[in-house]
Amino acid sequence: MENTIAQKLDSLLKLQEIDSNLDEILKTRGDLPEEVRDLEDEIIGFETRLGKFKSEIANLNSEIDNFKNAQKEGEKLIKKYKDQQMNVRNNREYDAITKEIELQELDMQLADKKINEARARIRLIEDDANRAESVLNERNEDLKAKKGELSVITSESESEEKALIAEREKHIKKIEDRLLKSYQKIRDNSMNGLAVVHVSRGACGGCFSIVPPQRQADIRERKKLIVCEHCGRILADVESVEPVHQRR
Repeated sequence: MENTIAQKLDSLLKLQEIDSNLDEILKTRGDLPEEVRDLEDEIIGFETRLGKFKSEIANLNSEIDNFKNAQKEGEKLIKKYKDQQMNVRNNREYDAITKEIELQELDMQLADKKINEARARIRLIEDDANRAESVLNERNEDLKAKKGELSVITSESESEEKALIAEREKHIKKIEDRLLKSYQKIRDNSMNGLAVVHVSRGACGGCFSIVPPQRQADIRERKKLIVCEHCGRILADVESVEPVHQRR
């Protein structure tokens, strides 16, 4: 059997009460959860940067090793060419071998230049890595302190929060999906998290805009879902105003 409009409104009011209580708990934590998330993201960024630095240094060291190996091969070739020069038959052969030796020596000089450039690049990267690691250590200390502070605050309301979350999970099963989605959408668009409110002193309890008397009468009847014309919040009921008794 489908719930009446009044029952639906009561369910929404109860859900709003639970969510508002959860909101109050979250308020006590202030910006700490967001600060923790920001620090965690920043730390991941520094760790990624350090990983790239290490990879770049490893690649440069590999290049240096390749240049050194090329130099060793060049030295062997130069020795081989010089041995050959001792057994040449004419000036033409001597000049050809001399040219090969000069080319190998040029290659070795170029390799020296490349090695020095790579070493200079490594020193620059190591400086950047040391600075990044120093900042990373600071951020890790900040994160440890923030998490500790948040843990203390969270522990004070942990049991209450768990109870409210459990109650919420149980309660939302009583509300149809379409209505629950509408409630959540209104709540997400609301600055104060209020999606369901009363009409209090003739005004919407969410945006405080005046609600006409005839509309208040319709809300009191609770025969249909009525939303505020100004803010879109669900108007669940009209609070009765206690008469003020004057002294005689």
